[in-house]
Amino acid sequence: MPFLPLHDTNPRVNIKYHYITIAIIIINVFIFIDTFGISYSGLDNYVIGYALIPARLFGEFSLSDRYTNTSAIFTLFSYQFLHGGWQHLIFNMLFLWVFGDNIEDAVGHTRFIIYFLVCGVIGGLVHCFVNPSSLSPTIGASGAIAGVLGGYLLLYPRARLLVLAFGFIPVRLPALLVIGAFFTQDLLWGIMGSSASQGVAVWAHIGGFVSGFIIIFLLRKFNYITFKL
Repeated sequence: MPFLPLHDTNPRVNIKYHYITIAIIIINVFIFIDTFGISYSGLDNYVIGYALIPARLFGEFSLSDRYTNTSAIFTLFSYQFLHGGWQHLIFNMLFLWVFGDNIEDAVGHTRFIIYFLVCGVIGGLVHCFVNPSSLSPTIGASGAIAGVLGGYLLLYPRARLLVLAFGFIPVRLPALLVIGAFFTQDLLWGIMGSSASQGVAVWAHIGGFVSGFIIIFLLRKFNYITFKL
């Protein structure tokens, strides 16, 4: 991770409170904490049942009765609200906190809910298309949040971000550089099939990012958002 965002200097201009962004964060945290009360075997059943599994969505693979019975289509949404540990959760929610309020400000509360979920769904579909026979469960809000980053990059490329460079150097950098570095890293990992991704669903990130960029572009083109640099 080249840059860890901590704060941006990009004020909201259309809404006073970004309560949808806050609500998504609260829901993710609540679901994560709620799993603490589940036994190891029960947690496994819970996660597998709601996780996105490419072979289940595009293949003939089906879960046994011991797992939570949800439809494969529903997992395109449910996987976005599960996380594999505190670090996974905190990093995702930090990114959403820093960037989500400005996208919510630009598109409005209701559109932001749709935007977030659609980016997550498209990210999940791209991941499944690239890995159609994979049995590995995929969880996390990263695909949806990558969509938020894609929209932010288009709308606010010059916004200044306070980041930790390489995990420990505080520095202010433009969004174009910070977000561009994340996308470039994921794109290189995806193209090369690099083991450096360490199990990260990079194609979900790429799909989410590109879809977020395109959706914001279309909303801007048809004057559904306030565009500013």
